Amino acid sequence: MTSACWRLAALLALWVQVASLFGMAAYGLWRGHFSVDGWFTGIEAFLGGLVLAWWTVLLGRFTEGRAVPLTDGTLVSLRFAFPWLTSLRLMLWSLTLLGVLAGLAPEANTIALTALFTIWLAAILASNAVYGTLTRLAPNPADLTGRRRLAEWLNVAAALSLGMTVFNLVPIAGFSTAPTLTDQLVYGLGGGLDVLATLLALAAVQAAPGAKG
Repeated sequence: MTSACWRLAALLALWVQVASLFGMAAYGLWRGHFSVDGWFTGIEAFLGGLVLAWWTVLLGRFTEGRAVPLTDGTLVSLRFAFPWLTSLRLMLWSLTLLGVLAGLAPEANTIALTALFTIWLAAILASNAVYGTLTRLAPNPADLTGRRRLAEWLNVAAALSLGMTVFNLVPIAGFSTAPTLTDQLVYGLGGGLDVLATLLALAAVQAAPGAKG
């Protein structure tokens, strides 16, 4: 496939993922009956969709070899928003971990919980690195070192997203309840789309041309 084909495939998948995140925000609120947990889930998914939308716009420009000015509105918005998304995700991770350490899941398998919290934290940090790397690379698409770094982080993020999808679909006894069929469809399709879009973005980055004059 040509670089243009990889770029088109990646952008299509990413925009579908953006739409799915907004849908998951609404689903999280509805499923949580607009409880505190439901609001946290909804806000995290909505902010994730917003950040991904800005990231996708920048990726589209980068994969065309177009340099993005530092004053560009999309770049400024992404630089402002993605640390807040990471902070929210880290807060949710920390609150859940504190609950487990406080004894809220005494019957859960320790090894399974350790694997969950390790992969979850790694996925948060990898996503943050993906966002941050592109914000630094977008003004200078000819930076080969930055391009390799972005590709490496996308590769890591795809693997961790697959791991999180498995944990969302396979409950840990004593910690999470078995997902309903609707949950399996929503989170399974959402996770699969995340993995696919990330891998296509990786291919588009690797095939992207250098900076245009």
